[in-house]
Amino acid sequence: MDVSVNKGEGCAVLKLGGRFDFNAHREFREGVDRALQQQGRVDVDLGEVAYLDSSALGMLLMLRDKAKSSSREVRLVNARGSVRQVLEIANFGKLFSIN
Repeated sequence: MDVSVNKGEGCAVLKLGGRFDFNAHREFREGVDRALQQQGRVDVDLGEVAYLDSSALGMLLMLRDKAKSSSREVRLVNARGSVRQVLEIANFGKLFSIN
């Protein structure tokens, strides 16, 4: 999986690409650490994610917990197709702002 962290307007943008599954946990965790070093909310850009599974959902929850401990918001952005379906089936709309 490709992971990059960029600075957005008032936020850190954690951009993901490819397959978001258990094999991506190290790259994701490193990206989370870099994103949380920046100020403001964290936007997770899922626009280039082709696939995600239950371990990816767990990693997103881990990010949410880490961000919450420092009073920061996490938004999921650009989720579409099957990725958006998985998020909806898992009721992530109740846990995250999904744009």
